[in-house]
Amino acid sequence: MLSLTEILISILVLIGSFLSLIGSLGIIRLPDIYSRMHAATKSATLGVVFLISGSFVFFLSEGVFILQLLFTIAFVFLTAPVAAMIISRSAHRNGVELWGRTKHDELMESYPEHLEPERDNEKADQP
Repeated sequence: MLSLTEILISILVLIGSFLSLIGSLGIIRLPDIYSRMHAATKSATLGVVFLISGSFVFFLSEGVFILQLLFTIAFVFLTAPVAAMIISRSAHRNGVELWGRTKHDELMESYPEHLEPERDNEKADQP
């Protein structure tokens, strides 16, 4: 019979695997770089955190406290969203096209006039 710890570890690993799968499907299925970046950041970050948490609980149940796993969780939580934001802003600034059905480009309004990227997709700027 499974102990409560084994059930908790199994749940954490299954949730982490499921969220990573959803993030992977989002990267494949979503239409533009910005939507794909959102899928990669949100679900994949949570998936990795759940998987590492499952590893932490496993080793803790064996009597081994691994502080590096907690540092890894903190590192992933802090760096993945920031990296995704920087990559998205860089793509926007370099003129990567928005999805054709995008209604409004809020980031375009934040640039000074001399730094605005040139775009062929002007539909995104129409209200």
